[in-house]
Amino acid sequence: MIALLRALVRLLTFLVLVALAAAGLAAAVFSIGGSGDLSLPGLADLLRLPALETEVGSLLDDPVEFTSGLAGLAAILLGALLLIGALAPARERLLLLRASQEGKLQARRRAFGQVASTIVEQNRAVSGVKVKVRPSRRGRGGRMSVRAMHPASADPAEIRRAADAALTPLAEAFELQARVRPHLDGGRRVQ
Repeated sequence: MIALLRALVRLLTFLVLVALAAAGLAAAVFSIGGSGDLSLPGLADLLRLPALETEVGSLLDDPVEFTSGLAGLAAILLGALLLIGALAPARERLLLLRASQEGKLQARRRAFGQVASTIVEQNRAVSGVKVKVRPSRRGRGGRMSVRAMHPASADPAEIRRAADAALTPLAEAFELQARVRPHLDGGRRVQ
């Protein structure tokens, strides 16, 4: 149900954006034109807005100035950039393991987090793990934040040491700065 609502919202957002861009493009084209059909009075006449036509017609009967034309062109370019920004997919930031002339070996953040979570959960004192991975914007490296839930009977220092030791090979391979934080579990699982 949620996926359907999200798809509907995305579709409606796109349609509103296209309508707004088309309206902006029409206003920009009509504002560039001086007199005749391609002018703001002509647009008001096409839309059958006589009150607006009389107000705008008296203001813009003068020839178009250079700054008005430049502003109209800037509005067109802005609308085109907004459409490109809405249509272009967001680039997913991946963890880089190795790059060579043959290509790159990369890992997705969620899959990497699941691997790290599985490694930390091998400790019997850990009742749950939350992992957040933030790759570097350029090249290798990044940060990995691990939150290890444990019961009150477990020693937090021992959990931190064991999780650090277990994650060191993985973090070093991807040049990540790993930060492990033990967190007292609120009764999720009985040991």
